[in-house]
Amino acid sequence: MKNSFLLLILCFSVFAKAQNPIVATSNGKIKGTTSMDKTVRVFKGIPFAAAPIGNLRWKAPQALQNWKGIKQCTRFSASPIQNKPVPFYCWSEEFIAQPEPIKEDCLYLNVWTSAKAKSKKQPVFVWIYGGGLNSGSANCAIYDGEEMAKKGVVFISINYRVGVFGFMAHPELSKESGHNTSGNYGFLDQMAALKWVQKNAAAFGGDPNNVTIAGQSAGAFSVTALIASPLAKGLFHKAIAQSGGLFSNMLIQNLEKAENQGVVFMKKTNTNSIAELRKIPAEALQLIGNNPEVGGFGTTLDGYVLPVNLLEHFKKGLHNQTPILTGWVTGDGNFLGDTNMSIADYKKEAQTKYGDKADAFLNIFPANTADEVKSVKQKLTLLGFAGLPAHLLASYNTKASYVYQFGHVAPDKPNTPNYGAFHTSEVPYVLHNLHTWNRPWQPLDTEIETIFSSYWVNFAKTGNPNGSNLPEWKMYDQESGAVMVLGDKIESKSGFFKKEFAFLEKN
Repeated sequence: MKNSFLLLILCFSVFAKAQNPIVATSNGKIKGTTSMDKTVRVFKGIPFAAAPIGNLRWKAPQALQNWKGIKQCTRFSASPIQNKPVPFYCWSEEFIAQPEPIKEDCLYLNVWTSAKAKSKKQPVFVWIYGGGLNSGSANCAIYDGEEMAKKGVVFISINYRVGVFGFMAHPELSKESGHNTSGNYGFLDQMAALKWVQKNAAAFGGDPNNVTIAGQSAGAFSVTALIASPLAKGLFHKAIAQSGGLFSNMLIQNLEKAENQGVVFMKKTNTNSIAELRKIPAEALQLIGNNPEVGGFGTTLDGYVLPVNLLEHFKKGLHNQTPILTGWVTGDGNFLGDTNMSIADYKKEAQTKYGDKADAFLNIFPANTADEVKSVKQKLTLLGFAGLPAHLLASYNTKASYVYQFGHVAPDKPNTPNYGAFHTSEVPYVLHNLHTWNRPWQPLDTEIETIFSSYWVNFAKTGNPNGSNLPEWKMYDQESGAVMVLGDKIESKSGFFKKEFAFLEKN
């Protein structure tokens, strides 16, 4: 009887700890919650840097002050300053940031872990959101980390500054920086979060020596930037880039052009100094940043955070070498560029762009009807935005690389257009989050979700997506061009887009 009573007390004690998880971080203790089934501890809104407000606006993230007592970390922090998130086109509310709160004070992260002790040393999976470097948040429903944590990884999602606050450069900012450069603050935020991971992963049962960074769209731009940046050396050990990358040359410019953009922005605010700009309310600056004359803010090849010549940097092997998993979705080419073009205009465009190589281009990308023109233009947009960046990232990597194409189409929702395998539609599958997306899921969807998310978790654990009971995923190189086609049928295809990549890379 006495032993039974002691056992009951012990069980209650363990249950109580699970109900009220408390972890000591490098800055102080935090208290989170648990999943409904009590198997995952969840911590939301953990600060990893000082609030980038006031005089810290447009500065590299600064060290966080320690706190006393226990900080409640049970709900998401504010999203970074951006236009009010609203569903549009194919992206329903599950895919976008929560509409509020939105604040400058946004440098927080979230942790899901199933590890019961520090000694577990589970691999760490750090998720970086998309949004064109001008929007986004870690609080999107499809980024929930519970299911990935149940698969044995410590899942961490991070916030970073976007738009004018995350990526504006200006001569005065460059002068005050101490590095003769400015912009790229959002990437520096990501590095600050990864430094926090190095210090604190073990407290959540994670292994700081086995960190995978992963992101989609602008998140893939971010992953490429972290792979390229000498400042990120040693902060991660594997990388996943989904649908995009800096090799697309989108939202990218040199320091001079970026600083000039900042000068134009300052003129629109009727101010004469950064000190004055720092006094203007963030919401007002966000509105001014929407002015088409200013242009979208993005990546700066500044010679400090990022190399001046990105492709040469990779060709010389100067980037952070790491196993890479990268690829695209078949619908990545459906939302960018003009696909409505006549046959004559298509051929004229090829002649103008490629000159004496136009015939070779048209042989690889033929189009003799209006429908074929539309199809091939979508294909070119897909390859330029996501396909070629994946090919280049994998080709100039000395560690193992794996490339995929995702083409499975989610089931239709009543009274909703079918957008096919659209940009971002793979994320709920690979993060095992179909339950967060309101669709009439079929058995095939849940089967595909299990397979795809297993590939991602296996890669995070070992640097190789393969595992028992999974179709073999072959490594990628320029010679074989082996791409894993992830659709209703899952199969490895050699020479996939090989001739297209060869032409586009050289021209």
